[in-house]
Amino acid sequence: MNAATPHTRQIGLTASDGTDLEAEVSWPAGDVCAVVVLSHPHPLYGGDMCNPLIDHLFRALPATGIAALRYNFRGVGSSGGEHDSGGAEQLDAAAAFAEAAALASEGDADDVAPVVSAGWSFGGDVSLAADHDELGAWVGIAAPIRIVAESSMAAPADARPKLLLVPEHDQFRSPAEASEIFSSWTNAQMRTIASGDHFLMGHARAVAEMIGEFVADL
Repeated sequence: MNAATPHTRQIGLTASDGTDLEAEVSWPAGDVCAVVVLSHPHPLYGGDMCNPLIDHLFRALPATGIAALRYNFRGVGSSGGEHDSGGAEQLDAAAAFAEAAALASEGDADDVAPVVSAGWSFGGDVSLAADHDELGAWVGIAAPIRIVAESSMAAPADARPKLLLVPEHDQFRSPAEASEIFSSWTNAQMRTIASGDHFLMGHARAVAEMIGEFVADL
């Protein structure tokens, strides 16, 4: 095995209501500058932790020194429980944040890597609603801001940094609409993904680069 090859392993998570979830971690071979938790799109429309964009981020980020943790929401793949329309899924995201924080704290206690949430579509709304004390920042990728009510989200009024990535031709939330929503959010920046639509085919590399730049500034 090449010394620079990230180490990937299967892990299990347990949400606070006792639901067991399947997950996977990809850990860089060298120094880790952050741990990014990847939350996948809508389970009822084929979304799981191996969706193309999530899969690209899971493989690309560790090559830049960013560890990645991806997981299946309840009712998806080998995860237990049932789909809950974005409600109980917030417990799943919180469990993933907690596991990422535990992994980040291993080793040198004086140099703990920050934990960053990065959710796409359904996973964007759910992960912007979820929280953990050790979470350092949120990234919302084409988050529709309608699956979970904005008023019940943890991210908008929180002082921790937020990056909102909005496709130029998103079918569910236009950049103009998103800009109006995010203008009231605390410590939030919005970036438009030129020529992209909600499904971001052909834009995975750009998303990975934007996340990498955001993490580097933390």
